[in-house]
Amino acid sequence: MINKKVANVKSALEGVKDDMTFMFGGFGLSGIPENSIAELVKKNIKGLTCISNNAGVDDFGLGLLLQQKQVKKMISSYVGENDEFERQMLSGELDVELIPQGTLAERCRAAQAGFPAVYTPAGYGTEVAEGKETREFDGKMYVLEHAFKADFSFVKAWKGDAAGNLIFKGTARNFNPNMCGAAKITVAEVEELVPVGELNPNEIHIPGIFVQRIFQGELYEKRIEQRTVRQR
Repeated sequence: MINKKVANVKSALEGVKDDMTFMFGGFGLSGIPENSIAELVKKNIKGLTCISNNAGVDDFGLGLLLQQKQVKKMISSYVGENDEFERQMLSGELDVELIPQGTLAERCRAAQAGFPAVYTPAGYGTEVAEGKETREFDGKMYVLEHAFKADFSFVKAWKGDAAGNLIFKGTARNFNPNMCGAAKITVAEVEELVPVGELNPNEIHIPGIFVQRIFQGELYEKRIEQRTVRQR
């Protein structure tokens, strides 16, 4: 069994550099790779293209990279919680590609499966389809969307083992599974890293073949974007 465990986040991010394209798992602030993002901020690499469902918030998640002006382009579905993102986009400092959420997921999954592209009805007849190939299937029009090409994919799981097998918990099982294996190198950070053989094979969501590096994360904040509580 190949051991994919690395000592820490610094070892896991070996090889990252300016002008690369990165994928980041998570939905809102749920299941984001907090340790990896923090290390990228420390490295202060620039000119990044980031593929993520969202851009975090001003002081957390990908918002930390935006604050440091490390991001050149954001490819996202929803970015409404980040004022700094809005400012950079409106000022022309940040290149932004907004795409339907399902299309984002499928372009990740296509890259994971080795498909060059997928056809989707989402966006046909709108600005999303401008300049793209379209085709009719059974009387319905579809838009050709190309699979993403990324250098690194950063995901976060609840449990993992040294072979890279992953288990996600609750809503953190969002874009994380689709981004595993969708880049040249997938880095997984986990809350609990166990020896091979301790995970129940029937509970594994992503097999280790899709992961190249795995490490034990620490000091997770697990913030909530919009905290809503029931009135007593």
